[in-house]
Amino acid sequence: MAFRGGAKRSLGSFLCNRVLNTSYSSSSTCTASAAANGRGFSTWVSSRRSSFAQVTEIPTSISLQFANTQCGSALFLRRFSVGTSSSSSSDQMSLIKQLRERTSAPIKDVKAALIDSNWDIEAAQKELRRRGKVLASKKSSRMAAEGLLALAQNESKAAVIELNCETDFVARNDIFQHLALALAKQALLVESSSQLVSGVFHVPSEDLEDLKFNLEHPKVSGETTVQNAITEVAAVMGENVKLRRGIVMSTTSHGVVSTYLHTSPQPGLGRIAGILSLSVEDKNSQLDAIQRVGSQLAMHVVAAKPLFLTKELVSSDALESEREILKSQAESTGKSQMAIDKIVEGRLRKYYEEVVLMEQKFIMDDTLTVKKLLENLSTEVGSPVKIESFFRMEVGEGIQRLEASSASENLAQAI
Repeated sequence: MAFRGGAKRSLGSFLCNRVLNTSYSSSSTCTASAAANGRGFSTWVSSRRSSFAQVTEIPTSISLQFANTQCGSALFLRRFSVGTSSSSSSDQMSLIKQLRERTSAPIKDVKAALIDSNWDIEAAQKELRRRGKVLASKKSSRMAAEGLLALAQNESKAAVIELNCETDFVARNDIFQHLALALAKQALLVESSSQLVSGVFHVPSEDLEDLKFNLEHPKVSGETTVQNAITEVAAVMGENVKLRRGIVMSTTSHGVVSTYLHTSPQPGLGRIAGILSLSVEDKNSQLDAIQRVGSQLAMHVVAAKPLFLTKELVSSDALESEREILKSQAESTGKSQMAIDKIVEGRLRKYYEEVVLMEQKFIMDDTLTVKKLLENLSTEVGSPVKIESFFRMEVGEGIQRLEASSASENLAQAI
């Protein structure tokens, strides 16, 4: 801030009077100051004004002899100018803000990149991306059990992918959510080369990694591969980001695929997904009622957690394991073998009701089983309706168990 006109003169007179009244020698002080400057500059600094950050020297045409004769006349203040400094700081803050908006990187990293790039924002952005990719590769081994499921759907099929991160804070980020939805759309386009099981294609993440697409996000855009997009988002977020798995479910030419997402922050995203396909024999049947019941059953799948579609599809290993558990429990009662067998069979029926979709009680009306619900629907549309397949997916399921197993194995090896 520069002092001008009368204000500057009055301040100079005031300071000069203060100097003349001090015990310092006027002539010797001024002479020494002028000699030290060697350029005809006069300097005076007050300890009471030490809060002024910067000073600018004003050249004087006054001679040293004149300075010696009268210090009051030769005393010139350095002009206190904060204008240049403020302008520079303002520009730097503006660059930091712009780069932060472009990349969402931490402010500390943004400022460091700008300083290293001599405040060139384009070079700083490239530097941030380079640093971020290095950090992302270092963090790729860290456990990522949080994240989101993303859904994409058309008339004949639906795709669900699981994108993991380390914390739910990142899962709520707009860039992460945008990436998840974009990956689900890519999964929907994939023609699976794996085995078709009851209308469900399991899409390995490796099948998606090399696909090229445009992320079309203001902060991460341009054509890239799926793997590069994940790495770039991981660099921006500062966490391990990982595409874990994906599934695609299709239906017949006259059927519907119904979906439900639980804990959904926005359409197409959630933490638990239920997906189910229904088909009807008569191609002339109206699909409105089927779609309505299909949506309810997709919600049922999320809530009831069925493992098998029918009793016949229960694996022999799962059935034998459950039978052994129930038998052991029944034998502890001390009853006869005939009574034990009856107890086991009765509890097996209960087991079927818990894990078999067709045997479960419908969550929206527990007076009906899912099997009875489909019978009523078939009567309503005038043609048999059946469930072709279903799938339930939850964020992070199995990851904690795998980590615990790995830790146990490492401990066992150490022992």
